[in-house]
Amino acid sequence: MNIHEYQGKEVLRQYGITVPNGKVAFTVDEAVEVAQQLDSEVVVVKAQIHAGGRGKAGGVKIAKNLDEVRKYAKEILGKVLVTHQTGPEGTEVKRLLIEEGCDIQKEYYVGLVLDRATSRVVLMASEEGGTEIEEVAEKTPEKIFKEEIEPLVGLTVFQARRMAFNINIPAELVGQATKFMMALYKAYIEKDCSIAEINPLVVTGDGKIMALDAKLNFDTNALYRRKDILELRDLGEEDPKEIEASKHDLNYISLGGNIGCMVNGAGLAMSTMDIVKHYGGDPANFLDVGGGATSEKVTEAFKIILSDQNVKGIFVNIFGGIMKCDVIADGVVTAAKQIGLQVPLVVRLEGTNVDLGKKILSESGIDIIAADSMADGAQKIVSLVG
Repeated sequence: MNIHEYQGKEVLRQYGITVPNGKVAFTVDEAVEVAQQLDSEVVVVKAQIHAGGRGKAGGVKIAKNLDEVRKYAKEILGKVLVTHQTGPEGTEVKRLLIEEGCDIQKEYYVGLVLDRATSRVVLMASEEGGTEIEEVAEKTPEKIFKEEIEPLVGLTVFQARRMAFNINIPAELVGQATKFMMALYKAYIEKDCSIAEINPLVVTGDGKIMALDAKLNFDTNALYRRKDILELRDLGEEDPKEIEASKHDLNYISLGGNIGCMVNGAGLAMSTMDIVKHYGGDPANFLDVGGGATSEKVTEAFKIILSDQNVKGIFVNIFGGIMKCDVIADGVVTAAKQIGLQVPLVVRLEGTNVDLGKKILSESGIDIIAADSMADGAQKIVSLVG
């Protein structure tokens, strides 16, 4: 789960991490009012969306007086920002962070992320702050330093100090930078983060280490024990279809193609999307109904797929192990009858109760095209949609 920058900074404040003073604003008048309260010579007006690259897209402005705050707030609120993370459709800005400016002397990057290869949290940092870490990794990989963290011990002081020296933090501020990294790690662990990224971390003219930006993502599977974090969820930043899917315990991600895919199991879902692409098709979604789906759950999955106006055909690819093929077939037939299916439907079933599942489909009275294999099904749906 993602949260906004201003929310992330509030979380960091709880751990003693220094961040600029600022408040969220939902209207132009609120933006001006916050700027007055800050009483700063320079005020930063920042769009709040769940995506990076806001500055390059015109979502971050520096205002030198209240008139400029009002002007920039009007420009940004309601604007659709298109960044490398939003996709071409962009995201509408519905809130702003109005923040005091600061005297930036040097920018750094510091982040914590789970390395799936080692199953350990890794502290990453670079003296090339302010730009995407992917860009730094591509052009100057030698400037990215990593510290693998032993889970039973946690981040140690000597690791944090070594990192501070590696990224050339001024010697007199190494102690302060070390405390910052230790506090960031504590927040990462205690709040069940999946990513904690500070870009940039800055050294200010008055000798402070400050988090100028904050990107915190959280492990969705841990939200049941993080009610305070769950309250920060902004549904307006999420795809309505994905929100609906989460209500029914379905794993759904919208992809923008025209072939709806319904599969049981994440690995099979990935393979299905790959083979659809292989035969020239374009998947509209990733949808995993899971191993214990009921007929009702399958019906809801079907409804969610068909709520996407771009879907011109559906490929159901089920391998029944725990999941029984007859349950999937019942759900498919029920959903097709309820919605009034108007697009081609190709179904491939294998596994537990496969014969019964195929019988249910064939006797449904609905125009369902059977597939003998995953490749056969992919070819058929691509042909029908194309």
